[in-house]
Amino acid sequence: MELKEIIEAAWTDREQLKKRETEIAVRTVIEELDKGVRRVAEPLEDGSWQVNEWIKKAVILYFPLQQMHVTELPPFEYHDKMLLKKGYKQLGVRVVPPATARYGAFLNKGVIMMPSYVNIGAYVDVETMIDTWATVGSCAQVGKRVHLSGGVGVGGVLEPPQAAPVIIEDGAFIGSRCILVEGVRVGKEAVLGAGVTLTGSSKIIDVTGPEPKTYMGEVPARAVVIPGSYPKKFPAGEYHVPCALIIGKRKESTDLKTSLNDALRENQVTA
Repeated sequence: MELKEIIEAAWTDREQLKKRETEIAVRTVIEELDKGVRRVAEPLEDGSWQVNEWIKKAVILYFPLQQMHVTELPPFEYHDKMLLKKGYKQLGVRVVPPATARYGAFLNKGVIMMPSYVNIGAYVDVETMIDTWATVGSCAQVGKRVHLSGGVGVGGVLEPPQAAPVIIEDGAFIGSRCILVEGVRVGKEAVLGAGVTLTGSSKIIDVTGPEPKTYMGEVPARAVVIPGSYPKKFPAGEYHVPCALIIGKRKESTDLKTSLNDALRENQVTA
């Protein structure tokens, strides 16, 4: 509670950042994020998620405390405020050059980073694959044994502090070039086909029954989702706007490590 009170006071009055006590508090929170001791958002027993706004505030307050510095990794050179994450061998994490994770992001044992990027405040749980050119934005929460395919963009969120981060739950498969932003939540073992784009206001329409059922910004557990569109009237006429379609459920027979093609074939959709 003491850390939280110090962070909240500094958020209200930035002059508090000049105090050594405040600097220590902010740096302590970032260190705990880096080690996975604290999380920006955490699952509750009822299946919902709690966003810890004060921890997001600590991440934002960390930036003005940091000074610009040069990092040389010949032949590469970087000029930034943030340190890079270290100690991958001890963590049991595989990092393929030139993959990058910032200090303050947590990578659990068995995570594989192909050439990709993980930002500060993110939490990536055990045995998750972050494939080539995938990005995990600030404060995003990625569960166990998730597969982020090539080019996936998981959006980051810092401000406003009360905004929910993107949450991808255990066992989900996110197809190539999917984009998930604005606090989207993907349920356990869901499968998103290539190119699905979801925002917090995106319509996710279940078309498996006699009548469509619409979700907003949340993919149900074990749903198989593909890109779609629906007609919408504008002053200039009627046009089709993007949405996502739930076209089936992941079968019990499908292994958690199934390929995207297998999951889509079960629902008679060509990848």
